[in-house]
Amino acid sequence: MTELPPILLHAPTLESLARARNSLMNAQEANPGVRVRIIANAQAVAAALDIPHAQADAHTSLCPNTLMHLQRAPHAPLQVLAVPAVLEIAALQAAGWVYIRS
Repeated sequence: MTELPPILLHAPTLESLARARNSLMNAQEANPGVRVRIIANAQAVAAALDIPHAQADAHTSLCPNTLMHLQRAPHAPLQVLAVPAVLEIAALQAAGWVYIRS
């Protein structure tokens, strides 16, 4: 199998977070070496906090602006981005990550 570039799954809604989690699991099952990351913002942040996912949460980063607006804190292994989601998404695309809106 050809080596794939890293994949960025963008999840802004509850439904898109569910799709991103499924896509992450499917990609890793088909190719265990593939790098996949989920970035959640907007409504997907509350969904990630309220509905933990044992495998996907370690690959999920949350928008700090959304967390601040929600006045909530993440649980491990969820991570918080150092910058707003829009800037992280742009930086990852510039670094060669393939963007997929879930």
